[in-house]
Amino acid sequence: MNLQQVLHEKFGYSSFRPGQEDVIRHILGGRDTAAIFPTGMGKSLCYQLPAYLMKGAVIIVSPLVALMEDQVANLRKTKEKRVVAINSFLSRQEKDLALSTLHSYKFIFLSPEMLMQPHVQQLIEQLEIAFYVIDEAHCISEWGFDFRPDYLRMKDLFSTEHRAPILALTATANDQVISDIASYLNLRNPHIERQPIDRPAISYRVLHLENQLAKTDWIVDRLATTRGPGIIYVASRKRADELAAIIRENGIRTASYHGGKEQDERSIIQEQFVQGELEWICATNAFGMGIHKNDIRQIIHEHLPATPSAYIQEVGRAGRDGKKAAAILLYSERDIEKLKFIIYEDLPDEQQIRYYHTLLQTGESVKTAAEQAGLSEVAARLLDYYFEQFDERHVIQQMQNIIEVKERQIREMQKYVKSEGCLRKQLLSYFGEKPVVSTDDCCSQCAVPDDSWLMKTKIEENHSSELNWKERLHQLLG
Repeated sequence: MNLQQVLHEKFGYSSFRPGQEDVIRHILGGRDTAAIFPTGMGKSLCYQLPAYLMKGAVIIVSPLVALMEDQVANLRKTKEKRVVAINSFLSRQEKDLALSTLHSYKFIFLSPEMLMQPHVQQLIEQLEIAFYVIDEAHCISEWGFDFRPDYLRMKDLFSTEHRAPILALTATANDQVISDIASYLNLRNPHIERQPIDRPAISYRVLHLENQLAKTDWIVDRLATTRGPGIIYVASRKRADELAAIIRENGIRTASYHGGKEQDERSIIQEQFVQGELEWICATNAFGMGIHKNDIRQIIHEHLPATPSAYIQEVGRAGRDGKKAAAILLYSERDIEKLKFIIYEDLPDEQQIRYYHTLLQTGESVKTAAEQAGLSEVAARLLDYYFEQFDERHVIQQMQNIIEVKERQIREMQKYVKSEGCLRKQLLSYFGEKPVVSTDDCCSQCAVPDDSWLMKTKIEENHSSELNWKERLHQLLG
């Protein structure tokens, strides 16, 4: 089978990127495969190309609606019409129509929650499945335990003897996450294709600032004097809106993006950013997966990410064109306490678990029991899943295990921001890697960062001011 010919004729590429061909050949051979490729290294091709060489449909399980819609749009650009994403973007009538005509599609995108619905599984059982794709598979380890129990339930679906092969895709995974992926997807003798995650074109910097006000002042000055496009990651929806408003007041084309906005609005903002109509996005971690924008020059974190994996995923969205990019993390001493509060807020303690379980045993509804036990919706959903699997003692132990994992990840991030050695080496060591090549513009610990390539010219600064009054006029007159 001449894969090079298919690659050229169907996708217009003259050669594969590292690891792609090996992944494709293993899937074509019917073997479960996990591919860990850095952001921008062509994970989508690993399922799109073999799909055209195999009979049957490909089921792609994806964690975010925006990610699904982006991948569907990219397939349609290649003139592929046999593609559907069944998600909350569809009306009830559209969803029913898509499900009733499922057999006519080659690429079927579903969320884990949609995949695990019994009537959807019944329809899938009637199809010829070429293989399954679990996109952003690290979510099984990092979200599944405490946010998306249906990620964990997929293990039951994939335990059948004669199921189709599975391709798990992610940009970052250490040995523990790879082990979680293999276990929770019930992979059988999987081929693991792992490419180095280091991105030499990205320089790393940690800045220690006194408080959030100092961070705001630094960001405003940074954006006034340096070019984008860029993303500023913040800890909350409220902060995303607040910071975006402050930046806009300074004449810079900026929007906020988070899960509290309507889906249509999020899609418009995403498209404006991709097309260059917006220079900066202030976002929670809801933004970024599946964004095909190669020229992002800066990623700024105003808060401390919860895990090294989350951090390297987010900064990996910069410099996909191979040109220079900057990753800057702003840190103040209270950030560790804030991060712990955010993480532990949704995790139930032992007393809450016991009380919730007692209420359920006395016949209270899940909703009422959760309210009386002081549990968030997330915590109740998590406990419901674990009570399906374990007794009370083991559920409590499972919660303690989750807390220990999260505390270990926080310590890794704390070690990163307080490192006196190379930041790149510190970050990569979490994934068992070393820098691929040495670089002059490595990090703020190795040398004073050279930002001259990012500095705006006077013409660009004046253009920003011009945009400011035009945008204000537009806001006033509509």
